[in-house]
Amino acid sequence: MGKGPLSGVRVIELAGIGPGPFAAMLLADLGADVIRVDRASAAGTGAGATDFTNRGKRSIAVDLKSDAGREVVLRLAERADVLLEGFRPGVTERLGLGPDDCLARNPKLVYGRMTGWGQEGPLSQTAGHDIGYIAITGALHAIGRAGGPPQVPLNLLGDFAGGSMYLVVGVLAALLEAKVSGKGQVVDTAIVDGTAHLSTFIHGFLAGGIWEDERGVNMLDTGAPWYDVYETADGEHMAVGAIEPQFYAEFIRLLGVDGEDLPHQHDRNGWPRLRERFATAFKEKTRDEWAEVFVPSDACVAPVLSMNEAMTHPYNTARDVFPELGGRRQPAPAPRFSRTDTATDGVPVLPGGQSRDVLTDLGFEDADDLLKSGAVVQG
Repeated sequence: MGKGPLSGVRVIELAGIGPGPFAAMLLADLGADVIRVDRASAAGTGAGATDFTNRGKRSIAVDLKSDAGREVVLRLAERADVLLEGFRPGVTERLGLGPDDCLARNPKLVYGRMTGWGQEGPLSQTAGHDIGYIAITGALHAIGRAGGPPQVPLNLLGDFAGGSMYLVVGVLAALLEAKVSGKGQVVDTAIVDGTAHLSTFIHGFLAGGIWEDERGVNMLDTGAPWYDVYETADGEHMAVGAIEPQFYAEFIRLLGVDGEDLPHQHDRNGWPRLRERFATAFKEKTRDEWAEVFVPSDACVAPVLSMNEAMTHPYNTARDVFPELGGRRQPAPAPRFSRTDTATDGVPVLPGGQSRDVLTDLGFEDADDLLKSGAVVQG
């Protein structure tokens, strides 16, 4: 198996929760050597044994409140290309591990910061979670059915799309720039920024007058009957996304309603009638029976699978989307590369599990003293 395109890149991750660890996992999946700095108190606890976002990393447990522990992290930063942190603004500065402290030791370091509200602004010092971040960007308001409340899209939209992915893009861009300038920099990643940026496409529709600023009345928000989910005879669901006219024609043909006197696809006044007819038709077969009808085809219709079903479904196993890694099925690294293939053992690191190895590998001649003093703890 290959080492991935980021082989040779070293990342220091100051342990946190959510989008920061996921961003570090993605870098590890792509081949980076990710060293996670966990709290000394977490060493030996076995915490996170099924936290897949900690796969492919190494963990060193450090007492960040001690001068010796703080110095260990600064020495790690000297030997790294990237440092990631996800604390509230000002926390790493108070620890003596802020951007100025780390860049003074390593001017080429890319210092990636992950917050919800950003490093500055009226909400920067307040607590928050994914649901609040996407709420204030307008994205949450747009998700849901007409007449109903906003629907929460798990924490995929804010934490991981608006947060983690933008942190990774920013870090990679800064690494490329550092090769030219020889200088590192701070990457300020805020979930509100990323989520707002993700909605650029919809904002274009809104500006063009082809999107209404309310839920469930537009083409992509279940307003259109040909972009929605329908219940089947067994209580399961099929997802329909037949937008283009040729795909819509295939959809109504396979659904068995193409010979009927139906309203035109884009006749909004006829949408309630279309929705009712589609709903009645889908109730005539089970989900799996409809899957046999529609997949594969250009009708843009797919069965709605549960997470457990998705892991073993033949559509996904054919591409090995959920391989068995570390004794458990989990999502494979993505994207895929033709030459520098990615690989991961899939095993989440435990706090401090590689403390001694990290010190030794990175050339810490005082490794034994650090471990004896408690500045670093072996899990």
